[in-house]
Amino acid sequence: MKHRFFAPALLFLAACTGAAQAATYEMFRDPNCGCCGKWAEHVRTEIEVPVSETITADMAKVKLERGVPRDLWSCHTMIVDGYVIEGHVPAEQIERLLEEKPEGVRGLAVPGMPIGSPGMEMGDRTQPYQVIAFRENGSRVVFATYG
Repeated sequence: MKHRFFAPALLFLAACTGAAQAATYEMFRDPNCGCCGKWAEHVRTEIEVPVSETITADMAKVKLERGVPRDLWSCHTMIVDGYVIEGHVPAEQIERLLEEKPEGVRGLAVPGMPIGSPGMEMGDRTQPYQVIAFRENGSRVVFATYG
């Protein structure tokens, strides 16, 4: 009888993982950035997906073409199932975005390069940071808070 209650939860988790794994992951990064590769490895490991990487010295063009607000820019940009992922966004928040598909959201961003965010690990040192959801209309909302 107890197992009956776990079945819907397991189906829900399987659907979430399936949505994240079915999406395509294309990352744009500067050839001189080391943390970008560490972040891509975090995504590959946490979501278990292949990440294609495009190396370009013109990251400003990539960000402008995809509508990333300038004050949210970081070192790399990823396109996942049509969403823009800017900077060191934790994989769990990408999965959540793909699961929830919030109306009008263009993407997620972690501005700058906060210490302790995925790809920016430095031992026990961490900085608090937020994952910002930015919308087509220019508005924003805090999607997640860390630290």
